Parts: sequence; structure tokens; C-alpha cells
Amino acid sequence: MSVERVRDHRSEQEFELSVGGERAVAAYQLEGDTIVFTHTLVPPAIEGRGVGSRLIRAALDSARDQGLRVVPQCPFVRAFIERHPEYRDLVR
Repeated sequence: MSVERVRDHRSEQEFELSVGGERAVAAYQLEGDTIVFTHTLVPPAIEGRGVGSRLIRAALDSARDQGLRVVPQCPFVRAFIERHPEYRDLVR
């Protein structure tokens, strides 16, 4: 199984993680100093392997590195932050 690192495709406003030829994405919108996560998509073929969590962790780490505040509109991102309190300080 081929695993890549998480990439931020700013022109598409999405973080991407490819695993075994499948592509998981976390879509976002930048609004000033805020990043709004709108939805996360993990293909069924790679669900249940921690792909979504790895993707969101990298996306939130990137937001922190850039000094961005986070609005977790996406239920998956919201649940991830609830389970990982070290990211709660990012939430606007």
C-alpha cells in the first residue's frame, strides 16, 4: 500500500492524502485569518485505517503553523477536535 504525505492544494482549497491510489480530501475555505473546513471525503476502500484522522491532523497542524483560526463546519473535523483537545485552542 502506497502512502503519501498530506499535501495542501491551495488552488483547489483542499488538503489531500493519497493511499493505495485512492484520494482522501479535506475541503476548506480561507477567509482572512480563518480556515473553514467544509467537508472531508475518505473513499470507502480506505476507510477505517486512520486516513481521515491523519489528514485532519496534518491540516490542523498546518493551520496552527500559519496562525489561522479554525471553523470546523465539517462534522468529521468537529469530532476530531472534540477527541483531540490539543487542537481546541484553534477553534474560532
